[in-house]
Amino acid sequence: MTLHLGLTGGIGSGKSTVAEVLTRLGAFVIDADALSRATTAIGGAALPAIAATFGEDMITSQGALNRDRMRERIFSDPAAKQQLEAIIHPLVGHQIQQAALNAEQSGAICIVYDIPLLVESGHWRSKLDKILVVDCSEATQKSRVLLRSGLTLEQIEKIMASQASRTERLQAADYVIYNDGISLDELAAQIQQMGAQFGL
Repeated sequence: MTLHLGLTGGIGSGKSTVAEVLTRLGAFVIDADALSRATTAIGGAALPAIAATFGEDMITSQGALNRDRMRERIFSDPAAKQQLEAIIHPLVGHQIQQAALNAEQSGAICIVYDIPLLVESGHWRSKLDKILVVDCSEATQKSRVLLRSGLTLEQIEKIMASQASRTERLQAADYVIYNDGISLDELAAQIQQMGAQFGL
């Protein structure tokens, strides 16, 4: 039996690091963010519909989504976010299903669905056996993202406000990894112990 495990966490929680460790332990990780980015990269499947919905100026001269312009549009117009998601989500959902099917057929013990907005989307719970949440304080989230991203504190706070709250994520969790004030080695050890429960 293949375990279908949802992995989520707020921005800056360290979810990507956890996904990397799970991959090393033998899990098959499906990165929803990477799939989503691919739909809006050069030649991406979502671009024709984005141009038709939002205008050609949302596409860069290289032929990819103009992320900065789209981010501004979404922050100033909440309906634009829903329109964009209505284009991208079905494409990504189909790719996730396909990847999971391939992994299952190749005998994967544990398929990890790395989905940033897993709790927010609502429809994932019924498709997953368990949910693993990577948790840390909001102050830690902000300091990590400030260090790595080039975003302003105001932009980070807007992103956090658009995500589920820490409490909502923890309520949805079957397993929690606390990634706050610990070293990468301690984090890896914590994941390794938990991985044993997933057959890894």
